[in-house]
Amino acid sequence: MPRAKSADSYQPPIQLLRKYAEVLVLYALNGGQGVKAGEVVECVVPDVAKPLALQLQNVLLEAGAHPMIRLMPTGFDKDFFTLANADQLRFFPEKYLRTKVELLDHHIGVLADVDPYDLKEVDPEKIIMARDAKKGYREWLVDKETHGKFTWTLALWGVPAKAKAVGLTLEAYWDQIIQACFLDTPDPVTEWKRISAMQEEIKQELNSWPIEWLEVKGDDMDLKVKLGEDRIWQGGSGRNIPSFEFFTSPDWRGTEGWIKFNQPVYRYGQVMADVRLEFHNGLVTKATASQGQALLDQMFKSPHADKVGEFSLTDRRMSRITHVMAETLFDENISGPFGNMHLAVGMAYKDCYRGDATKLTKEDWLAKGFNDSAEHTDIVTTTDRTVTAILKSGERRELYRDGQFVFYQP
Repeated sequence: MPRAKSADSYQPPIQLLRKYAEVLVLYALNGGQGVKAGEVVECVVPDVAKPLALQLQNVLLEAGAHPMIRLMPTGFDKDFFTLANADQLRFFPEKYLRTKVELLDHHIGVLADVDPYDLKEVDPEKIIMARDAKKGYREWLVDKETHGKFTWTLALWGVPAKAKAVGLTLEAYWDQIIQACFLDTPDPVTEWKRISAMQEEIKQELNSWPIEWLEVKGDDMDLKVKLGEDRIWQGGSGRNIPSFEFFTSPDWRGTEGWIKFNQPVYRYGQVMADVRLEFHNGLVTKATASQGQALLDQMFKSPHADKVGEFSLTDRRMSRITHVMAETLFDENISGPFGNMHLAVGMAYKDCYRGDATKLTKEDWLAKGFNDSAEHTDIVTTTDRTVTAILKSGERRELYRDGQFVFYQP
């Protein structure tokens, strides 16, 4: 008798993977405009997602681009961090990475965390050390992006471990990906362009408000965030598929209060749960977690990781994600009765500056309260909250309630 298929062996049909690749290549790159002929695109894909890598290659070739497919072996990280010494953790192939930055026009990254607990026995200091060593490479890419010469996007491949973590079958987990990315529609690229037009409307309204402060209140939070001079809100534009959030990088110096996050953070091969942060004068003064405290403590030992780099809200009417996914890419975009909100500690986003970012020096960025750190960890809450904007005139204006922007009526 033929063996019955395992619940862990589901894989979407090729037609859907083709649509997935088309969204990433023909929409997400170039800020929602898609790849251009002659451009060089690096695709970093875990080996378990090889079928998607093939479709990415083929769509890129058909578009006249130059695919650079890098299949990443899964299951290697634990041995690496166990065996590597400090010199190996800090190794930074500068010449190679500089040449790579010069070559690339775009990057597509696929997430596929086959074991979210793989590094739970690894000393968090080693993980952070290796991460910090790569800061220079990330800075070069950000600089190229700031000059309009590089774009990137991220996507998710469903794996049994993540499905199990959130109580779904692998097929049901994939159904969330398919719905979230509009792969169940005849033309997902057209759907994303429709969503992008809606996001532009919301961003234009948000960026017309002269906001000085944001007050965030709910049973799990009482937070005050200073927006800062020359800030704008961003969202969509192909960076992350899916992306329904609206975010800005506030002046870190004006964060006060506390917040508790009800969603676990799957980060660095470990899990942090029930994270609670307290802020005073912009700094995290207390950070606790019911799980993953050692990793949380180590994170905040990184330079400037104890400051806010991002503030984000998702309107529940826009997102098609209906279940937690144990993956930040999706959980920071989830719908539900109260939408979601997340903060990121660490690095700020330079594209949240209202002006010509290429003219600012490192000192200028720091003077404006844009945080600079090797860290950038998003922490999500889906509990009820009300966000009130305090304008520069002193006027108080309700911005967000019941999981949606109050001013927007689609």
